[in-house]
Amino acid sequence: MSERIAPTRTTAFEARLKKRYAAERRFKALGLTSILFSVAVLVFLLGTMTLNGIGGFQRVELEVPIDFTQAGIAADPSTMQQPGATQALEAQGLRDVVQFFAEEHLGDEAASQFGSQAWRDVADAIAADPSILRGEANFWLPASAGLASGYQGEGSSEMQALAAQLSEKGLIAKNFDPGFLSRSDATDPQQVGIWGALKGSMLTMIVTLLLAFPIGVLAALYLEEYAPKNRWTDLIELSINNLAAVPSIIFGLLGLAVFLTMFPNLRSAPVIGGMTLALMTMPVIVIAGRNAIKAVPPSIRDGALAIGASPVQVVFHHVLPLALPGILTGTIIGMARALGETAPLLMIGMRAFVATPPDGFASPATVLPMQIFLWSDEIDRGFVERTSAAIIVLLLFLLVMNGLAIYLRNKFEKTW
Repeated sequence: MSERIAPTRTTAFEARLKKRYAAERRFKALGLTSILFSVAVLVFLLGTMTLNGIGGFQRVELEVPIDFTQAGIAADPSTMQQPGATQALEAQGLRDVVQFFAEEHLGDEAASQFGSQAWRDVADAIAADPSILRGEANFWLPASAGLASGYQGEGSSEMQALAAQLSEKGLIAKNFDPGFLSRSDATDPQQVGIWGALKGSMLTMIVTLLLAFPIGVLAALYLEEYAPKNRWTDLIELSINNLAAVPSIIFGLLGLAVFLTMFPNLRSAPVIGGMTLALMTMPVIVIAGRNAIKAVPPSIRDGALAIGASPVQVVFHHVLPLALPGILTGTIIGMARALGETAPLLMIGMRAFVATPPDGFASPATVLPMQIFLWSDEIDRGFVERTSAAIIVLLLFLLVMNGLAIYLRNKFEKTW
């Protein structure tokens, strides 16, 4: 019986082992550095947007006390709930009443620096609570863009001096503007709001999801479960893979050439925008869906067939539920890409100035990325902060949308 020889660790072996361990440490360090760098960039981006955007949720306002007992304005609570309440108050001279008390409290020069639509804030307050007409009320109304710039140390020296004078008396301040989330686009940065673009994005994403998701899932099911393997299906697969990499503006040209030709009266409508973005999102869902369906073990299919299930029941009762989490992952990626797109929507006219929120899927509308693009191109300094605030709203909307999709994905996730 031969004697077993113990392995020896030579100097060369130790050097190679040390070299391998050093390479592994370097690899781990590079991976950790990459993660830390990515986190740092993300924190810097979010921090910059937050710091710049905080001011966008505020606006410069002037204090105006109004004694309605001397104004001679009457309002029936029942009529204040009607759509024409603001016009009824304007007909009774509410605009002149606001101007009179502003001149009396602030002086002629400061009273001339109100926003052109400042009286509408008073009208909205009366419509919400008509009882304030029985007494005196204090209002903070938006200043003009010039006075707002002066208050922030910019603009003309006259406006800066007037803002400093009013600030000493406590008659001007930069307050939180809840109307930014309920108003639509305007030419005055003090009067702009994000609701019109936010609602347009919601409607557009609904159309995109309703078209891209079912069609994409059914196409993935057919190609993976039913389609014969021949050159035609190979050509279809190649085309889908190429469509996923096509620049988004090409889909905008397609929407312009096809959808707007078929429906010329729906330019800048969410239904056209959603159809265009659905074309761009569908290939991503098809590819992700096919991979998720392919990942379902064949034993699932064999077991279902063995107990008497039909091929359709196998697909829709067993394969599709197990593949749904992976399909939803592809849907999240496609919808997130669609939400941030501007190029396709530029081609179908969704860069129009829309001063009222869309009433439905066929109404003129814009979307958040397009609104951000339009405001960033404005010369007025006041739009810079509003642009950052709109970016924060877009990020929050994206976070909520993705969070809901991730919740649904985890809910339907199954193990085998």
